[in-house]
Amino acid sequence: MAALFGWAGAMLAGCLGPTQAREVVAFQNGVAPGSVVISVSQRKLYLVNGDGTAIRYPVAVGRPGKQWFGTASIDGKYVAPAWSPPAEVRRDNPRLPNLIAGGSPHNPMGAAAMTLAGGEYAIHGTNRPSSVGTYASYGCIRMYNQDVVDLYGRVDVGTQVYMTH
Repeated sequence: MAALFGWAGAMLAGCLGPTQAREVVAFQNGVAPGSVVISVSQRKLYLVNGDGTAIRYPVAVGRPGKQWFGTASIDGKYVAPAWSPPAEVRRDNPRLPNLIAGGSPHNPMGAAAMTLAGGEYAIHGTNRPSSVGTYASYGCIRMYNQDVVDLYGRVDVGTQVYMTH
């Protein structure tokens, strides 16, 4: 593995244990292949393969009171996006700057983001990998940066996203 990915890749792979790594799992939900299903209670995102399986990714979800449920679609895809704090985040954290440049270690969007139609939410990477697997956000879905890059390459604008309990 070190020969393929170098020292950093080997270190990163070693940091992800079996409960953290994405994996292909059995999945029967009745949604169309290519759809994304997010289980808030499991803190998992599923990309439906259509053959009775899905790729399961660990994620961070909204804190209690910040969660949403329903259907949305991906309306934009961005690599290393800049971030402007939404009004609610700014109210709780007034010292935040108006804009954090893409690629900055302080940018909470991480390596990539897929914005969701109808709101201020996105599926995005994170500069706080320890938050993945928790209830951490204002409603966005946080993924490990390597996982958001993987998902980014597998979905298109228009992909349906289902947020479930």
